[in-house]
Amino acid sequence: MSLTFTLDPAVTPALRDGILDLWTDVSNAGGSVGFVPPVTTEAVRPELVKHLVAMAEGRTRLLVGHDQDGRIAAAAFLAHNTHRLMTHWLWLYTVMVHPRHQGKGYGRDLLAAAEGAARGIDGIEAIRLTCRGGLGLERFYGSCGYKEVGRVPGAIRVAPGDDRDDIIMLLPLG
Repeated sequence: MSLTFTLDPAVTPALRDGILDLWTDVSNAGGSVGFVPPVTTEAVRPELVKHLVAMAEGRTRLLVGHDQDGRIAAAAFLAHNTHRLMTHWLWLYTVMVHPRHQGKGYGRDLLAAAEGAARGIDGIEAIRLTCRGGLGLERFYGSCGYKEVGRVPGAIRVAPGDDRDDIIMLLPLG
């Protein structure tokens, strides 16, 4: 069964808590979404609040995927680039699929929905994201049409002595 995606859902307490739980569960399963396990919801909450503020200010949009039971199963944030010379592309941040749904193709579905959302925004010609090296994420994104356009060796320190590359990926929409 596929997910039902919603762009710019109403921010309710249930949505906020669902995203918070998703982000925490993905992080604790080893997902590359800004944290290293173990992490608590209280550690994730300030990052979510930053995203919610950016949404309220119109700088960021939320894409949410619900499963057949109505639970949040996937999410990503699309952030407008505020630099006046770079407003023709946007960032895709915090791309998450709940661990219970891994291997079902929902990651590809989420990226396709994000691409569709970006194509619906006037003037957007590309999606840019970064991912953490060492997990094979660049191969996954590559299989979804993204191209590696840059790499900063050792830019992400997940633990002492464990530095990972910061990989820049781009999906042209033209």
